[in-house]
Amino acid sequence: MGELDEVDLFVTRAAGEVIRMYRQALPKSMRVFRDTTASAAPVGAFYYGTYHTLVLAPATSNTVAKCVYGISDTLATNVFAQAGKCRIFSIVFACDTAPELETEAPKGMVKVYPRQIDLENLGELRDALSRRKRELA
Repeated sequence: MGELDEVDLFVTRAAGEVIRMYRQALPKSMRVFRDTTASAAPVGAFYYGTYHTLVLAPATSNTVAKCVYGISDTLATNVFAQAGKCRIFSIVFACDTAPELETEAPKGMVKVYPRQIDLENLGELRDALSRRKRELA
């Protein structure tokens, strides 16, 4: 992110906690929108051609499931929904991508085993994003 010229960062409450746990500093040039409104007001910028690409990262299994089923009740899922409605190209980096993974936790690497439903939802989201990409082409 720090290498890109113009990046806006939408930070959910959970993301704010994770950033603190991993002690990640954000580039000073970045505009940061924090999850402070019930209606996710910052997503309005998607309607005005401000963005050309959405990167949703990391996307938890909960966020992936909500994106698949059209639930937009968090800042992350609202941003995803508005990007779709505005035909903005989206890239989603899901956390649960294989039956067995090693992931970095605050105290080091750990093994995780995503549930079958998590992998199925990821497949559904992948298919939906592929359809959206074809529509945008």
